[in-house]
Amino acid sequence: MANVNTEIKTHKLRDGILSVFLNLVMAVFSLTCIFPLIWMLYSSFKEKRAFNADIIGLPKEPTLTNYIRILTNSDYHLGESMMNSVRTTGLSVLFIVLFGFIVGYILARVKFRGNRLLYVMFLMGMLIPIHSLLVPIYVVFNNAGISNRWFTLLLPYVSFGLPLAIFLVEGYVKGIPIALEEAAAIDGSSFSRTLWTIILPICKPILVTVAIIQVFGNWNEFSFALVLIKDVALQTVPLALTQFKGQFASDYPKQMAAMLITMSPIVILYFAFSKEIIKGMVAGAVKG
Repeated sequence: MANVNTEIKTHKLRDGILSVFLNLVMAVFSLTCIFPLIWMLYSSFKEKRAFNADIIGLPKEPTLTNYIRILTNSDYHLGESMMNSVRTTGLSVLFIVLFGFIVGYILARVKFRGNRLLYVMFLMGMLIPIHSLLVPIYVVFNNAGISNRWFTLLLPYVSFGLPLAIFLVEGYVKGIPIALEEAAAIDGSSFSRTLWTIILPICKPILVTVAIIQVFGNWNEFSFALVLIKDVALQTVPLALTQFKGQFASDYPKQMAAMLITMSPIVILYFAFSKEIIKGMVAGAVKG
């Protein structure tokens, strides 16, 4: 009996030490992720000279000068760039979610010749390196006269966002019992009514997952915006941030202040829908 108690205590001690060690590892890992954001926050309250003198240290004389200059100087076009990003990101995500839901449902439920071939073609869009298409897309858009327009970025964003959306929705819909649709059909529900009033609410978690992935990706997208947009009035947030980097020197505190301002909509969105995001991620992992 004494040996059994000793063995139990040994296991508990071992589990406790392992738990403490794992918690310390996770704490260090979390700190490495959080510290850059904290450093960027307090560095944005420094003047350029104070930042260059002490990069890591806290600001001795905090100032809002960087924020005031960014928000009051019309040369930066930061507010206009944020509105462009909101419009481009919002419309592209709307189209991706809408088309991804419809096409994903049809591929999962409707049996027709070429169904799997069409599905594979969409999946191939996930395998093609996006940046390898920058030059061809630039040439095509220039020849077609649709580059440097307010809607220019919508086309590549929606095109490259659809494959992932269709893949996730198709897998999720397959996990929904078809008996629900059969029962609705027996009750006299039309195809469109069943799609929008029964299947759409059930697919809400995976659609939230798709929307969040695309919001973060399109808001921060830089390559297509750099190649296809030339007019300053049409530039998005990533392009606007390049204005704070000079040829020989950069004003890092001002750049950090600009980054925090442009990050604010995404951070607010994340905290506002954090529960839905977690539900969507978990549901997508289980159903997909």
